[in-house]
Order: sequence, then C-alpha cells, then structure tokens
Amino acid sequence: MKDNRYYTLPLQASKILSGSFHDSCSINESIAHYIHLVNTSYFGECTFDEDFGSAIWLVDFDNLKSSNRLKAFIVVSLEESLQRIEKRLSNIRVEVKVKQEELFEMAEANRIKKKIDIHITARIKKTNEAFNYVEYFFLGPLSY
Repeated sequence: MKDNRYYTLPLQASKILSGSFHDSCSINESIAHYIHLVNTSYFGECTFDEDFGSAIWLVDFDNLKSSNRLKAFIVVSLEESLQRIEKRLSNIRVEVKVKQEELFEMAEANRIKKKIDIHITARIKKTNEAFNYVEYFFLGPLSY
C-alpha cells in the first residue's frame, strides 16, 4: 500500500530516515507548501533541478517593465514551472495582479513597493477536488 502521508515544512530528513515522527499535513497543505517553495526559489538554486523555481526573482528589482508585462512574465513562468513540477495538479491556472502599495514602516519613512498578488486554481488529480492558492509578494527586495 502506498504511503499517503504528506510532510510539513521544514522537512526534517533525519526524522524520516530514522523512522521518527514527522509532522504531517493534508494534500492541500502539502501542495500549498510546495507552490510556496517554487515561488520563492530562483532558477538554478536547487542543484537537483536547475529549472526548479520561478521568475519572480528575475524581476525583483526590475522597475522598467510595465505592470502588464511584469504580470504576463510571472504568469507564464509560474504556469510552466507548476505544470512541469507539481504532478498532483491538473488544469493549473495562474492569475497575477500587480499594484503599488504604500508600506507604513515608520511615521517618517513610508515606502511604496510593487505588490504581486498570485491566485492559483487547479484540480487535485487524486481527489478531483478544486484547489485554490493565494499568496502575495512585495518586490525590491522580495518579501512576503
């Protein structure tokens, strides 16, 4: 029988290899954790797969792209990465919104940064359930 446990992050390989208890989660949470890893990894960061990651890091300080070009660039990158990497999903659709947002850090030093809202919809192959994922990032420098 196939093991249906999904492990939480951070993954503690020593616990798994020794047979110790490792926190587990639902398939939805596992997929969400994995998508977050894809979103926050830059291409070439993972030695096991040079194509693991997304283009978000490539546009982190890019102030020259229009919001529409930035949005299209991120959508294509995430859709391609998730279709190739996340085999538990089908019908993956990525929607991205780009907007300027004022961050109130101190009374005298407010900053305006680009905010990237990401909404991913798909189907979980195993259960045919609808899957939804929402995350946002601020660019220059990347933060979430």
